[in-house]
Amino acid sequence: MSNTDEQDGPSIAGSLAHRVPDLGALELLLAVARLGSLGGAARELGITQPAASSRIRSMERQLGVALVDRSPRGSRLTDAGALVTDWARRIVEAAEAFDVGAQALRDRRDSRLRVAASMTIAEYLLPGWLLALRAQRPDTAVSLHAGNSTVVAERLLSDEADLGFVEGLSVPTGLDSVVIAHDRLIVVTAPGHPWARRRRPLAAGELASTPLILREKGSGTRQVLDAALGGLARPLIELSSTTAVKAAAVSGAGPSVLSELAVGEELAMRRLVSVPVEGVALARELRAVWPTGHRPTGPARDLLSLTRG
Repeated sequence: MSNTDEQDGPSIAGSLAHRVPDLGALELLLAVARLGSLGGAARELGITQPAASSRIRSMERQLGVALVDRSPRGSRLTDAGALVTDWARRIVEAAEAFDVGAQALRDRRDSRLRVAASMTIAEYLLPGWLLALRAQRPDTAVSLHAGNSTVVAERLLSDEADLGFVEGLSVPTGLDSVVIAHDRLIVVTAPGHPWARRRRPLAAGELASTPLILREKGSGTRQVLDAALGGLARPLIELSSTTAVKAAAVSGAGPSVLSELAVGEELAMRRLVSVPVEGVALARELRAVWPTGHRPTGPARDLLSLTRG
């Protein structure tokens, strides 16, 4: 292209975003056409008159044509300006329709929140978080699916949940995470069990070799305990919820290992006794999880912020 061509007008090369004025400039041109005054248009849009003049000049340079004739009596569209204004009106109307549609999508997203959580978090932490969320978003309907950490991951990856909470050792493949809290597992038994009268801490090897009341495979509690002890004896009883495990331990069926969060009341009322253990660390991290690359938005983002408050 020759220098003369470059001086005659803007190049048609490059992206559309560089060749078409932005929405703010088009809205300003429409306001000038409607009000017949650059100053009035500036006031309506909440900008200064010098800023409005600068934006009009920039648009004229971008398009390569004069759009507005300015005089002491006001501002009048040129013939080219009148034509551009007609086009601008259609673009702005399309943008308004786009905005309405996008808001409808946000409203639909914000009208529900699907949460999947491992049992300990679902039973002992989520109720408080969800009450706080309701105060912020009273119109959001929340559904909660409680299951083990494996089930939580499956629901997130199959788009059956918007946000999950797990308590295992590692983050399941395909999920991103953030630590929201820390927890500790403790050995508990009914007061009548011989372990309740021990004077010395329980050895890790003895705990590993003793049949325990345990959660099912796939639960975060079971994963942490198995990894910490390097293996477990065949379970005395295997149950699918923390509440069921706790009830069995209280009944005197045998010892168990449970989250410290889950047994506070039972320990305080002496329905269960905590048994010290030496030679093993049973701390764990509690995590919020979501599909990789899809950071929580809307109600899920708000719930996540409440867990870290």
